[in-house]
Amino acid sequence: MAGKRRQFGRVRKLPSGRYQARYVGPDGQLRPAPETFRTKKDADEWLADKQTEMRRGDWHDPDAGKIAFGPYAVSWIKERELTSTTRQLYGSLLKHHLEPTFGAVNIAEISPPLVRRWRADKLAAGTGPTTVAKAYALLRAIMGTAVSDQLIRRNPCQVKGASSVHTPERPTATVKEVYELADAIQPRYRTLVLMAGFLGLRWGELIGLHRRDIDLDHGTVRVRRAVAELGNGQREIKAPKSAAGKRTVSIPGVILQDIHDHLKRYAEPGADGRVFIGAKGATPRRNHFNRLWHKACWETGIKGLHFHDLRHTGNTLAASTGASTRELMSRMGHSTARAALIYQHASADRDRLIADALSGLVKKGRQGARKGTKQDPQPKGHVGDTEG
Repeated sequence: MAGKRRQFGRVRKLPSGRYQARYVGPDGQLRPAPETFRTKKDADEWLADKQTEMRRGDWHDPDAGKIAFGPYAVSWIKERELTSTTRQLYGSLLKHHLEPTFGAVNIAEISPPLVRRWRADKLAAGTGPTTVAKAYALLRAIMGTAVSDQLIRRNPCQVKGASSVHTPERPTATVKEVYELADAIQPRYRTLVLMAGFLGLRWGELIGLHRRDIDLDHGTVRVRRAVAELGNGQREIKAPKSAAGKRTVSIPGVILQDIHDHLKRYAEPGADGRVFIGAKGATPRRNHFNRLWHKACWETGIKGLHFHDLRHTGNTLAASTGASTRELMSRMGHSTARAALIYQHASADRDRLIADALSGLVKKGRQGARKGTKQDPQPKGHVGDTEG
């Protein structure tokens, strides 16, 4: 076997006594191992692994990942079909949370330890858990594309659960509280509160409504658009974030007259007139409305309730009627069953509490009946006699 020439790659001994391995890749380039080896056997084994990769079609260009993360991430965002709000969010996360650490680092050099250290440093520095989770999710998505582009073999974002945040359950307003808030807020926004609480519509969907979207004769509201507020003060009229968001929602009869009165008094005239406008005829802005909302909450003594929590009220009430998962998904404008199942589960839990309470009342009633009734012995020979 002595004198037999190597069929794949070359190994040579360096003046230092260590061994260097090289081979010609599928691209015709001479590829040296990224490090030298202590023994010739180690070098031979490394070459054997590379040869196996090439035979399987699993060879990876070691230079492919020598691209700075910053420019790659900017291109990643630019190449995707995103809403203006999402594009703005990603740009902010990249600029303020990812680029300072990873911007100048090559894609191939971003390792799991580096990602873990970045995340831990962010949290230790006081960055909010929700912001860190969103930044991590963006980093993981970008690096996932780098894997698909064959720039790297594995995604270095391996922190389990790092892209999700366990937030406390939001409160749900009662029917009484919804009416109290509706009566406490400025009259022109009374119906806005009622429709949020009993139809479960989002802020942007409500503000995007036009007269033609409301059919009082049939008692329905068509959701076809939403108004999104961008960080630069601009607003964007867009379609709902999913196809399921475009929907027709039936209006509870109890608030039909409220909507009728609102359209007559406050809405913009004309079939395409906006349903909700400010006192000066402008589309309401969330920050201005929030001041009115907080004032109404303070006056009614309702603490910790956000306007969006009214949507939970509407969805919870809908679930309590026994609506199916598909029916709830359609009404809520969700394309997946996850949210509908959450509301159904909450409704089922509440129904169990009601059943348990009823059980207690029945037991109490039975015990009272036994104490208050005297059992007379039946005469012999007349067992089972009943009155006709």
